[in-house]
Amino acid sequence: MNQQPTEPPTGSGLPNPALDIVILPRTSEITEGFKVQRLLPFRGRRMVGPFIFFDQMGPEILRAGQGLDVAPHPHIGLATVTYLFDGELFHRDSLGTMQMIRPGEMNWMTAGRGIAHSERSPQETRQHGGKIFGIQSWVALPESQEETVPTFAHHAAETLPVIEGEGKQLRLIVGSLFGERSPVATLSETFYADVFLAPGAVLPMPIEQEERALFVVEGAVTIDADSMVYDAGQLLVFKPGAAVTVKSIGAARVMMLGGAAMEGPRHIWWNFVSSSRQRIEQAKADWREGRFGPVPDETEFVPLPG
Repeated sequence: MNQQPTEPPTGSGLPNPALDIVILPRTSEITEGFKVQRLLPFRGRRMVGPFIFFDQMGPEILRAGQGLDVAPHPHIGLATVTYLFDGELFHRDSLGTMQMIRPGEMNWMTAGRGIAHSERSPQETRQHGGKIFGIQSWVALPESQEETVPTFAHHAAETLPVIEGEGKQLRLIVGSLFGERSPVATLSETFYADVFLAPGAVLPMPIEQEERALFVVEGAVTIDADSMVYDAGQLLVFKPGAAVTVKSIGAARVMMLGGAAMEGPRHIWWNFVSSSRQRIEQAKADWREGRFGPVPDETEFVPLPG
């Protein structure tokens, strides 16, 4: 996705000792007429594990004749992670990749030293209308891998492990949880899961993971014995080592995410992430001067902001 620069507000309080911060969503426009709810980056918490960017797209109804159009734009130093709950998007990139993504599938694009891509609604959605609902996130790369060769990997829904039982259905998108491991290859210790919870179901957060967060997609949850209710749209970031149990109020859907803390801070500007400010300046110049590879079948160009 194409990030527009925003200045996030200050964080919220700490109603539970296991919580490090509760982040509330703020609205950002990623392309004309299409807004998202942004959780990361946040002034009070820049990253959770390697996750440095986290947007909820929709749920939004696209009328016939409408579509989501994120024109070609560049990335460095990160991997984009596209995961849909509803709708479809068509991905093109400067490697020559052309890939539809549908609910439950996984697109992992490693930008490394530089890649450009677009994401657009397919023709059928434009003709008949449809819904779009999902999460776009970015994972920062380890410092030693920031200049790696760009790659793209698509994983069909049936290749991702599903863990069921005791009122839970968990699709493991990335990493290891509860004895299962996703086939998605990553460059750092990361976990990411999509979880349906039946009313009153209990979900333990993995204590062995250094940094952990829970995003409430739909419904509401409580944490441990806390009477506070956490509603859809909130990102709950937990303290390292704290035992945490999530309980649904009614049916709920949540995303679990996190992993090992990065070895150092990351700078983020527009669609660029790096441990070096100088490298971001170079990426700006490269995009301005047309040194990123072209995206097939695309003629639009998104200029640098401001």
